[in-house]
Amino acid sequence: MHSDYPEDRLYHPDALWLMPQGDGEALIGINHHAQKSLGPVMFVDLPRVGAGIRQHAPLGTIESRKAVSDMIAPASGTVLAVNPRLRGEPALLNSDPYGEGWALRVRLAAPADSSGLLAAGDYVKQLVGTGGR
Repeated sequence: MHSDYPEDRLYHPDALWLMPQGDGEALIGINHHAQKSLGPVMFVDLPRVGAGIRQHAPLGTIESRKAVSDMIAPASGTVLAVNPRLRGEPALLNSDPYGEGWALRVRLAAPADSSGLLAAGDYVKQLVGTGGR
């Protein structure tokens, strides 16, 4: 498997990942392809703790030198935590998108609902098919 896409996560076609925590909660962040495409991240706007997010709908924005992009939710749920480091260190999304650069911890509305999400291998195949990587 391509090392830029850990197999312990599910990938939304619009560049975010979801990592189930086994307790009805999950972490959400941006994937390698997204951070590479955006370039250096300058600012991230995320929902507040307690806010609801809806699968396939914008949950926030990422601002880079190249563009401002919507972050599309990979699942529905309620925000339990926002990574406090991203306020002062938004470049963590670039340097460690699968570790210290996580964006949200959410309580999933439906833990079994992974419709529209892809396993790492399928996500990489989709990227290759569209010319991305």
